Amino acid sequence: MIRQCLATEAGPRRLHDGIMSTVTRPAEPAALPDTRVPFPLTAAAFTANFDRFAVTPILVTLAVALHVPLASAVSIAGGYALAYGLSQPVWGVLSDRIGRLRTIRAGLTVAALAGLASAVAPDLSTLATLRVLAGFAFGAVVPSSLSFVGDAVAPRRRQAALADLMAALGLGSGLAALVAGAIGNWLSWRLVFAMPAIAALVAAVALRGTPEPLRAPVDGLVTQVAAVLRARFTYVVVMLGAVEGAILLGGLTFVAPALEHRGLSGAAAGAITAVYGAATLAFARAVKALTHRIPPHGLAAIGGGFVATGYTAAAAVPALWTFALLAALLGAGWAFLHSTLQAWATSVVPEARGTAVSFYVAALFVGSALGAALGGAPAEHAQFGAIFGLAAAATVPLTVAVVVARRRFTARD
Repeated sequence: MIRQCLATEAGPRRLHDGIMSTVTRPAEPAALPDTRVPFPLTAAAFTANFDRFAVTPILVTLAVALHVPLASAVSIAGGYALAYGLSQPVWGVLSDRIGRLRTIRAGLTVAALAGLASAVAPDLSTLATLRVLAGFAFGAVVPSSLSFVGDAVAPRRRQAALADLMAALGLGSGLAALVAGAIGNWLSWRLVFAMPAIAALVAAVALRGTPEPLRAPVDGLVTQVAAVLRARFTYVVVMLGAVEGAILLGGLTFVAPALEHRGLSGAAAGAITAVYGAATLAFARAVKALTHRIPPHGLAAIGGGFVATGYTAAAAVPALWTFALLAALLGAGWAFLHSTLQAWATSVVPEARGTAVSFYVAALFVGSALGAALGGAPAEHAQFGAIFGLAAAATVPLTVAVVVARRRFTARD
């Protein structure tokens, strides 16, 4: 069982598992005997990421099957991301109050029902509505999982533990691109929505046997939210998350369409886009190994360099190999840059961790939806070079801002 030792500053004392502690102001956990993320939790995170990335390689297939322009099909991905992002404060508050795992199970159940309904949607408007509901529901999984790790793992070991969770997320996104593209091309796009729905139900049942870690006690809702809003670094992390979402996730949306524009089938485009997931998986291992040697701001700088290089190559030399390179370097950037922001978000307000993390993830996916929306019109006219070039230019100030702000946060501690 994963347990948290609560260290506090002052106040009435309470006995937890034989350890005397106070409960007025919980600080970060001091130690954890086991840093491995429970398998049912990684399975839930895998499923959520699979569902989120599965639509990208079938956008062209959807547009053809439903007789709509590509820009309209892209709106499905944007609507999902927007709902996913806007749901975060709701799920974050709930996870602080009722528990991380209960929140995840509730989200998985609703997402499964929405996914099964998506598989039989008769038209674009119905499908778009159901995907918004699925995005809202799946939004419970990843931030609550991050908060679970934040509750259970000491700060100095947290980014390494999050690398395990990120590996599951990378595997989910990679297999989504590979499997969804193949199924959408050779069988039916409807199966792409049914598969993660069924997996979500299985994960919801499996999580019933996973124990909750100890977490900070919470006061009233207003106090809980106010604690997050009082922390000035909350605003920094949220703003950086929004920009990160627009650049990394928004830009990733157009890799598969760019490949299909060059004549590849949906299955082939999905297979190449799956390099993103494989790279995330591989580089997450590297991040875990380097967390004891390189400070967080250094990891962020490396990640930003990967992302900028990938976008620059795709914009300057549009070709199959540069798009494949872009997918790989986005995965590497996600492992280095995003993991830094992710771990940082779990430390900003420990006493309302779920709420704080939810604000960050909300900004991330609102930014993702904005990035997809801004790229929809250029993608309709096959202006992928412009999309990738703008993303490359925007990556530089983002990376500088993350590095500087993360160093200041570390110096404050």
